Amino acid sequence: MLEISKLALPDVLELKPRKFGDDRGFFSETFHRQRLADHGIDTQWVQDNQSFSAEAYTLRGLHYQEPPFAQDKLVRVLRGRILDVAVDIRAGSPSFGRWVALELSARDFNQILVPAGFAHGFLTLEPDTEVFYKVSAHYSPAHDRSIRYDDPDIGVAWPLDGRTPVLSAKDAEAPLLRDIETPFRSEA
Repeated sequence: MLEISKLALPDVLELKPRKFGDDRGFFSETFHRQRLADHGIDTQWVQDNQSFSAEAYTLRGLHYQEPPFAQDKLVRVLRGRILDVAVDIRAGSPSFGRWVALELSARDFNQILVPAGFAHGFLTLEPDTEVFYKVSAHYSPAHDRSIRYDDPDIGVAWPLDGRTPVLSAKDAEAPLLRDIETPFRSEA
């Protein structure tokens, strides 16, 4: 069983796999290709990634890859809690530059599906957080891109409460959305 909910931006979805528990713990199918296909999600996943962030308020993103290595992502948290964010960067989209956020946690056992054409990032809300995600294209350094996490035109409401996030050098130097030429086009 799989519960799928639409979020505020088109094509960004929350997935909740069912857990079967007893006094030993639980079992769950966190990915089932046919069940996803039955819901119209027929993505060919090619790579699994896992990240660990030692500190709370580690921010990774906003990332995307250009075609032909554009990636759909299916993200879940193995330990801890994050605020996961998707930003529509499809030129001509009615929601271009808008963002949606979803809290993912090991406790809530939920996932987010972020399609190609959206920049993706997350902020850890607890120390020792592990994130696992499937992608539909292999990592390609030549196609890897970033947008500033604090781009004022996007205005993501990261729950930093005045703190400075822990960033990579790449993310700290990322360009603004208005300074990139997006390769993605809306089909709307």
